[in-house]
Amino acid sequence: MTTLFSLENKVALVTGALGLLGKEHCYALSEAGAHLVLTDVDHRSCQSLAREFRSAIGVGADITSKASVEALHQAALERFGKVDVLVNNAALNDKFESPQAAADLSKFENYPLELWQRAIDVNVTGMFLSCQVIGAEMAKHGSGSIVNVASTYGLVAPDQSLYCKPDGTQSFYKSAAYPVTKGAVISLTRFLATYWGAHNVRVNALCPGGVENGQDEYFVTKYAHRTPLGRMAAKDDYRGAIVFLASRASSYMTGSILVVDGGWTAW
Repeated sequence: MTTLFSLENKVALVTGALGLLGKEHCYALSEAGAHLVLTDVDHRSCQSLAREFRSAIGVGADITSKASVEALHQAALERFGKVDVLVNNAALNDKFESPQAAADLSKFENYPLELWQRAIDVNVTGMFLSCQVIGAEMAKHGSGSIVNVASTYGLVAPDQSLYCKPDGTQSFYKSAAYPVTKGAVISLTRFLATYWGAHNVRVNALCPGGVENGQDEYFVTKYAHRTPLGRMAAKDDYRGAIVFLASRASSYMTGSILVVDGGWTAW
């Protein structure tokens, strides 16, 4: 059974590698035996992170630029000669300069067009370009596994009551941009799975639930209460799912959406 989950002699490229879950994906893939290509916008930080692994390179890249993605792919080929696994993890979530701005600007009626467009650029176009450049090479060689990181909010609408403070004021609204782009990730996953299936390139999506990461206590409590397992995810709760989707353990699986959310979408 352990050989099914082994990634020995495989090369895995992870976008958004400097993020909370991106780093965890890298640790999981490395522990399964993979060589790593780590990418994010900060080249020096990527290089620094790469030094934590037995066999890895860190390359800064802008996934919204095809030329940058092509340069990233070339760096991977020059170092390792191939890419077997692509984990499309990079994504933007809403950030505002102040709590006062967040409460106002996150409302659908006020949501800035530039934030909407930026989310589309990174969360959808960036994934499209990574798949187009790197996935096409996989198809050419007749093998590969692509894991697109979506979200439960690509399946169900945000529960805005989670962001309501104990005093009844709304601290924040989850905008339309994040769930819309994550829904697009799921659609792209299904498209590519059928498009490249004959070339033995598998394309699946991981839909993680919310990860506890220093949020306000009221939010964590509400989220846990709404989740059958009674808690938010720990940052390492998705390690097994990433290795499963990347490895031969999921060899007859493509176009699938693996939901790992503590039961959030079960009700």
